[in-house]
Amino acid sequence: MKYNLLGNTGLKVSELCLGTMTFGTTGGRFGAISGVDQAGADALTKRALDAGINFIDTANVYSEGHSEEITGQALHNLGINRYDVVLATKVRGKMGDGPNDAGLTRKHIIAQAEASLKRLGTDYIDLYQTHSFDPLTPWEETLRALDDLVRSGKVRYIGASNVAAWQLMKALGVSHYQHLEKYVSLQAYYTIAGRELERELVPLLLDQKVGLMVWSPLAGGFLSGKYTRENQQAEGRRGGNNFDFPPVNKDLAFDIIDKLRPMAEAKGSTVAALSLAWLLHQKVVSTVIIGAKKMEQLQDNLKAVDVQFTPEELQQLDEVSKLAPEYPGWMLEFTKGDRQA
Repeated sequence: MKYNLLGNTGLKVSELCLGTMTFGTTGGRFGAISGVDQAGADALTKRALDAGINFIDTANVYSEGHSEEITGQALHNLGINRYDVVLATKVRGKMGDGPNDAGLTRKHIIAQAEASLKRLGTDYIDLYQTHSFDPLTPWEETLRALDDLVRSGKVRYIGASNVAAWQLMKALGVSHYQHLEKYVSLQAYYTIAGRELERELVPLLLDQKVGLMVWSPLAGGFLSGKYTRENQQAEGRRGGNNFDFPPVNKDLAFDIIDKLRPMAEAKGSTVAALSLAWLLHQKVVSTVIIGAKKMEQLQDNLKAVDVQFTPEELQQLDEVSKLAPEYPGWMLEFTKGDRQA
């Protein structure tokens, strides 16, 4: 297991992060993904930590808070030293029926930070992330509330998730000019079957030294290896359109799988492990979030850290998965030739 710096900080996080969206049995909006009880969570967490993972990610909306409770209890049950784990959670989603039970207002952020601390059974959150954009709340209000949480010692770092490039850059600008804590990371969807992040966000992250945490690296299970052109209804959350999310260009994804499968067989590995390993070879990636319901899924995902690609293999994967050129990207590429360092 390798450890990478999280953005422009000195904090080292494992290249794989344990995602706990599967933890919880209360159903709710993400019921198709969750279902792991306390005993299962304890076992998965122990295996991840034994493999060298030191980073765990959850959110208040996962299983309506139950995921946070199970995550905190798992660390307690396993006797884990709190300082040895980098613990991340999120705020933004709807956590009640009232008009102020969602969003990125000072009221909601402070209330939910306190609630998350209680559910996790800890007195501080290492990385507190805004789960998406709130069009009703000014960035100044959101960032000031997050800054106050850092100053109070209840939060160590702040991160963003699921935002556009212009929104993240605006937030970084507000923090800079208002002398507030800056986002050190972005949690975003990125996969070999969905590289849209590379158009605007990846250049921004590299330029501003913001770390990238990848969610759904297997495209919602589509790159697990179980789906083929002939069998698109295999067992799993995408099977039968049970929870066919996130959106994926399936024709392109099958072309990618057709390249990955023989590579995986030659390496004695799996399509899933190679899909994760491709992300680990991308310069912008700080950590890849892996989640599992079953131990065998976690075991397979952990093997990604041992996969090596030849330059030729990486080129083949880049060719089959690369984005179609779009303006202004192709124009910037065309004009940069006379100003290369």
